[in-house]
Amino acid sequence: MVEQLKPRYSLAWINKLAEVPQAEWDALALPLKTPFLEWEWLNNMETSGSATAKAGWLPNHLTVWRDRTLIAAAPLYLKGHSYGEFVFDHQWADLSQRLGVQYYPKLLGMSPFTPAEGYRFLIAPNEDEDEITELMVEAIDHFCTRNRVSGCNFLYVDPQWRTVMERHGFVRWLHHSYIWQNQGYQTFDDYLGAFNANQRRNIKRERKSVEKAGLRLTVLTGDEIPKSLLSQMYDFYGDTCDKFGWWGSKYLTRRFFEQLYPRYCHRVALVAAYDEQGQRPVAMSFCLTKGDQLYGRYWGCLEEFDSLHFDACYYTPIEWAIAHNIQTFDPGAGGRHKKRRGFPATPNHSLHRFYDSRLSQILNSYIGEVNRLEQQEIDAINLDLPFKQCPND
Repeated sequence: MVEQLKPRYSLAWINKLAEVPQAEWDALALPLKTPFLEWEWLNNMETSGSATAKAGWLPNHLTVWRDRTLIAAAPLYLKGHSYGEFVFDHQWADLSQRLGVQYYPKLLGMSPFTPAEGYRFLIAPNEDEDEITELMVEAIDHFCTRNRVSGCNFLYVDPQWRTVMERHGFVRWLHHSYIWQNQGYQTFDDYLGAFNANQRRNIKRERKSVEKAGLRLTVLTGDEIPKSLLSQMYDFYGDTCDKFGWWGSKYLTRRFFEQLYPRYCHRVALVAAYDEQGQRPVAMSFCLTKGDQLYGRYWGCLEEFDSLHFDACYYTPIEWAIAHNIQTFDPGAGGRHKKRRGFPATPNHSLHRFYDSRLSQILNSYIGEVNRLEQQEIDAINLDLPFKQCPND
C-alpha cells in the first residue's frame, strides 16, 4: 500500500525488508553508531525465521520515498506479545485487560531481541529531519488508529532522537543497562587498577582459574571466522537458553547464525575457549562491534569451568576492547554479575504512546514517579560499585 502525501514524498508500509534494496537502506543505516539497524542484520532476522509473524514479530516497516529514492525508514513490528523486548510492559497489558482495552497487537520499534541503545528513524542527512519525522509520526498515528493498534513503542532509543520524539508527544520511560566505559585504559592492568584491592584480587583469581583449567581464549573477527563456528555458536546459544526453560529467550534459529557468514562477519567478534586439544571450542561468546562500540550478545559452554563465563563474556572482551580502542562495551541484558566487574548502571529510555485516552492519561500521570524511582535505583547501584575509594586502596 502506497499513500501519496505531497508531490515530493510517498510513504509505503512493507512486510519484508528484502523489498528495499540493501544499498539504499544501508545508505541511511551505516552512518549510525549501532550495527543493529543495518539491512543485513534485520533482513537476516526475517529470512532466518527468527522475527516473523509466526513468532509474534510481524515486520511492518515504514519507508519514505522521493520518486524511487529511499530517504527515510523506520524498522517496525506488529507484536502479538511482549517477549523478546527486555522492556517489561506486562503491567500495562494487565491494566489494559482490566479496563477492557485490547493491548495486542501493538506497534514496536526496536531491533528484535536486542536490548542495545540506538534505535531511531533512519533519515538521509540532506533531508529536513523535522519535516520527515512529522510525516512519519503522522503516518504511524494514522496506521495505529485505523487498525485499532493499542500503542506505539520505541525501545532502547538513541538519546538525541529521544528529545526529538518527546517534542512529538511520546512519553519517555527510564530504564538502565550495564555499560563498560573505557577510561583511557592502555592495558588490562589499567582496567584492574580502577578496582579496590579485594575485587582486583578476585578478578585475577578468576582469570587464573581459567588458565589452570588448561583453557585458552582467543578472539576471532572478520575473515578469521569459519562458517562452522557460527553454526556451533547456535548450539552454545541454544544450550544456554534451554537451561532456563520458559525464560530462556530462545528466539534465534540456527539459520540466523549461519547466514551471518560471510557478509556480516566484519561485525562479529567471537570469543572462543579451547582446551589443550584445541580442536573445537568448549565455550564461546558472541559479540558484535562497530566503530568504537562493542556489544556482547550470547554465550554457551559444553562443560562448566570455574569463572569461564566471566572471562569469556567480560574480561577477554574488555582486554580486546582496550587493544582496539573500543570506548564502550554493552555486555547484554542483566546485571547481577556485571556491576561487580566494572559495568556501571547506565540510563536508557523507551518511548510510548497509547491511543486509548484512559491508558494515555494513566501513563502521563504516573510516569514521572516511575522514572524518579528508577533513577534512585541507578544511583544506589552505582554507589555500590567495587572501585577504589582512595589512591592507596
